[in-house]
Amino acid sequence: MVNSQREQTNKAFGWAARDSSGVLSPFHFSRRETGAKDVVFRVLYCGICHTDLHMVKNEWGMSMYPLVPGHEMVGVVIQIGNMVEKIKVGDKVGVGYMVGSCGSCDNCDDDLENYCSKMIPTCSAIDHDGTATRGGFSDTMVADEQFIVHIPDKLPLDATAPLLCAGITVYSPLKHFGLDKPGSHVGIVGLGGLGHVAVKFAKAMGAKVTVISTSANKKEEAIEHLGADSFLFSRDQDQMQAAMSTMDGIIDTVSAVHSLGPLLGLLKSQGKLIMVGAPDKPLVLPVFPLIMGRKIVAGSCTGGMKETQEMIDFAAKHNITSLIEVIPIDYVNVALKRLVKGDVRYRFVIDVGNTLKPSS
Repeated sequence: MVNSQREQTNKAFGWAARDSSGVLSPFHFSRRETGAKDVVFRVLYCGICHTDLHMVKNEWGMSMYPLVPGHEMVGVVIQIGNMVEKIKVGDKVGVGYMVGSCGSCDNCDDDLENYCSKMIPTCSAIDHDGTATRGGFSDTMVADEQFIVHIPDKLPLDATAPLLCAGITVYSPLKHFGLDKPGSHVGIVGLGGLGHVAVKFAKAMGAKVTVISTSANKKEEAIEHLGADSFLFSRDQDQMQAAMSTMDGIIDTVSAVHSLGPLLGLLKSQGKLIMVGAPDKPLVLPVFPLIMGRKIVAGSCTGGMKETQEMIDFAAKHNITSLIEVIPIDYVNVALKRLVKGDVRYRFVIDVGNTLKPSS
């Protein structure tokens, strides 16, 4: 039995890719019936992540079609199962990269569901009941309460949606690797969807922030608009040389193949280079700088649910949101093409609630 504002919850409508062309079109489908611990919400906004681009084109070789992308979705609860404890009808909520895990391994016990070997991604995976998971380019979402994030009222839903992936992806390594300590010098490589919110989080934590970019024209944006303390044009050898051995840690958000050697040179002894971007080809890692400085190259992938809620609450406290371009659903294929070119400042967000209609 459920508390509901409507009787049927399993019919859904969205946009899906049918094959590796990655072209999206209207798609009717069904979600599972509401379980005792499930929350159903009407999706109002959904961000477009670079991962969505990889998935619709099957660039990682794991896509299942039809594929409804979207793992940065927010909306309003319309139905809950009778064992749901923390969410009520009318709450503002969101879902990020995952909707399930085994619940019993060491990672799950440590609130690190994101590293569970049986973690279930929000789209293009098989859920516990054997059905395909489908993302937020759709009108409704059904997810277990454990994987629902409560959105504080003070945060605008549209500009908050990208935090459910981009936000937690940079917040988690800043916290885990000790770069949240006031006075730490943190480098942020890349000023895109992840990089711009990384600057905001690091500054709110009290760090000195340097943006590192191959685009010299992003200097004003980094310093004047996002609040970075300094800017490094990584193709200027004099600038890079002057900044050698000055940073405690670097968050590398770049998904393109690039050289790690110059970044390692920017680190102090025992500094940390944390990879959160996902290049589709292996990168060259020079070992000598690691040995001579006892430096670390690490990776980090999204965050657990406890940490994700912590991140959203931190964002509300410090008024952190993503810079977005809101689009209608029928613009999504153009948006994906622009995303390939990096032509967005800094995250596309689909106005699902106002523009996704069955007649689309």
